[in-house]
Amino acid sequence: MLGAGLSATAEEPKSKFITFDLPGAGSGAGQGTVADSINPSGAVTGWYADANWLFYGYLRTADGTFFTFQAPGAGTASFQGTQALSINPAGAITGFYYDANVVSHGFLRDRDGTITSFDAPGAGTGFAQGTLVTSTTAINPAGAIAGLYVDANNVFHGFVRAPDGTITDFDAPGAGTAAFQGTAGLGINPVGAVTGLYIDGSGVDHGFVRSPNGAITAFDAPGAGTGAGQGTFPFSINPAGAITGFYADADSVAHGFMRAPDGAITTFDVPDAGTGSGQGTFPFASNPADAITGWYVDANGVNHGFLRPSGGAITTFDAPDAGTGSGQGTVASGNNPRDAIAGHYYDTNGVAHGFLRIP
Repeated sequence: MLGAGLSATAEEPKSKFITFDLPGAGSGAGQGTVADSINPSGAVTGWYADANWLFYGYLRTADGTFFTFQAPGAGTASFQGTQALSINPAGAITGFYYDANVVSHGFLRDRDGTITSFDAPGAGTGFAQGTLVTSTTAINPAGAIAGLYVDANNVFHGFVRAPDGTITDFDAPGAGTAAFQGTAGLGINPVGAVTGLYIDGSGVDHGFVRSPNGAITAFDAPGAGTGAGQGTFPFSINPAGAITGFYADADSVAHGFMRAPDGAITTFDVPDAGTGSGQGTFPFASNPADAITGWYVDANGVNHGFLRPSGGAITTFDAPDAGTGSGQGTVASGNNPRDAIAGHYYDTNGVAHGFLRIP
């Protein structure tokens, strides 16, 4: 299935790859450096796991300088600590951290390094509950943040945190009210429109867009499955209001989509994407020119990056030294207006390393 004008995969053009590892990043399988988001100037944020599985956030500036950080209150044991997910044009970073009780809390790191933690009203305080900011497109230029919180009954709710710190929560119509159902805010654009997903009472995922005035419109990509764990998964909304993400069909194969501001949905597949359960095409972000980046999983379970420009052929790429075994390979997670792409790759030992691809 190919979007309009996409009949082939382009040859990988000459591009520059910069790979990097944070000092202190672990070298065991699943550890290492993850790059999540890139801003217009080329600054990258993400997180790394050390040898003890403690998480740290970091900023890589455009000149390659690293700053690592922990949010105040972050736990210091395995699978605790700070995960940075999204950076805006001014260099403000958001994400979440786990405290010593594995309760999650949101944070905002200003460009001067000041870190403010926050919790949505109604967030639970039990194990694996709390406030989460989980998308690479979760903070807009003004500093508004989209996210979700998990309440005391393990139900999900969306929220928007305004630049002044005011938090407004919301639930999409049709969202389930049982444990592990509900609403998740994921991406936010410059005018404050939010996209995300909700899980209904049958465990099926659906997309939504929330306008700046709070009106919520639900949508499903054509071909989305209707079984538990299937459905529509939006992740990014660009300045014009175009939304990108993927849907899982009735066989749990992933396919990419872009929803135009008028609601029209175009679906697409990277030609070499696998067609088995858990395989397929996984778009994750789009820039102001509607260029989409993400990754695909081939028939052998290997990840590869891709870039789908508006109206152009899809380009696929692999980071140098990316592994070629199942679960290894290249994962692209963010692109900026210049089509520079940030992401990470897993080597033959399953260790993560950050990369920056410059066209």
